[in-house]
Amino acid sequence: MKKQQSGFTLVEVAIVLVIIGLLLGGVLKGQELINSAKSKAIVNDFRNTATMIAAYQDRFRALPGDDPSADKHLQNTIAAENGDGDGLIEGNWNSTTTTDESSKIWAHLRRANLASGDGTLTGDWQPRNSEGGRIGVQSAAPASNMNGRVFVCQGNISGRVAQQADTTMDDGNPATGSVRFGTMSGSTLTAASTASGPVADSDLFTACASF
Repeated sequence: MKKQQSGFTLVEVAIVLVIIGLLLGGVLKGQELINSAKSKAIVNDFRNTATMIAAYQDRFRALPGDDPSADKHLQNTIAAENGDGDGLIEGNWNSTTTTDESSKIWAHLRRANLASGDGTLTGDWQPRNSEGGRIGVQSAAPASNMNGRVFVCQGNISGRVAQQADTTMDDGNPATGSVRFGTMSGSTLTAASTASGPVADSDLFTACASF
């Protein structure tokens, strides 16, 4: 007697391939939605920080961190936590030195009830972004031809999220415009290279926006 061999028909194979395609498409779409949400959160952190600084200026006629009379209008503030009132937020954006104005800014904003979090200048007091990186402010321009009075910087941002945030807020070029991203040394940013194509998703960058 002849043995009858069974196998998949072309229709069955086609159905399986369609299902695999749908699953892959769903995974990729889900990842894209996650990246988009992270990018929007980064953009919101930039804008919200700038808004808090402007609100403090409007209320107290001084920059937070640089405010020379913070102890006069903020509770639980001593004279040593005042700024020097020169109109600049001195110190690197991610400084852990509590005497730097770039550190004092968060104590001033929190004690003014403009930012959430602990208003003390001890411990891990800097806010974090959606990527787990620090958010900070400095007055020194992080890159040449980058104009502004204050510069908000965020660390630990993946390549695709940094690129998307730059495109949303500016020109999408890490080396030009009011938003830049790359590697940071002290207060200076070296823009990410796009000479050989888009930046790698796996690379981590610091992004700064001018206001």
